[in-house]
Amino acid sequence: MRRADRLLALLQALRGGRLRTAEWLAGHLEVSARTIYRDIADLQANGTPIDGERGVGYLLRDDFFLPPLALTRIEHEALRWGVALAAAHGDEAIAEAAEELLHKLGGDPAPFHAPSSLTVRQRKVLKTAREALAHSRRLTITYRNSAEVETERTVRPLSLEHWGLAWTLAAWCELRSDFRVFRLDRIMACGTGEPFSRERGKQLSDFLASVRSAANP
Repeated sequence: MRRADRLLALLQALRGGRLRTAEWLAGHLEVSARTIYRDIADLQANGTPIDGERGVGYLLRDDFFLPPLALTRIEHEALRWGVALAAAHGDEAIAEAAEELLHKLGGDPAPFHAPSSLTVRQRKVLKTAREALAHSRRLTITYRNSAEVETERTVRPLSLEHWGLAWTLAAWCELRSDFRVFRLDRIMACGTGEPFSRERGKQLSDFLASVRSAANP
């Protein structure tokens, strides 16, 4: 991340008048606490109204202007609905980020409350699958089918889909040498494996083409 981008991200993290420790900011921005101390000192030296000190925390005074997001009313409402859904149906990291975003959006609370149906295990599986998908890494899973038979699989994650009551993972299954769709609530264990490269015939576009072909023989 460029330093200018990091400084803007730091200001956004301090936005809202909440006290943030250097350790929290360091974890949020994926830098060292020493970098946070240096960046805050530079911002303060340039007149940015950041209050606080080491060992206590920092906050950005409300009189500091940051450009608002250029959203229409309906765009703002749509974003809040989407964020509320992410908070309810995402894994812990996504839910935490969604709550943070709701706070930054300000205004009234979320337009509705959608209680999560995910168990602790399912949230962990979702997080592992999401991160593997983002970084093109194989997943090793223990999958229990509808007949209660468990198999060990190595898969290449292609996409995650939410169907209201359940998440599914579309993937290339190396055991079956074919595309498969797995319900996340039937994945008993899940771990990240080796990276994989894009290969013709094993990509999301190929999976979607196979779905269309099956629907229109």
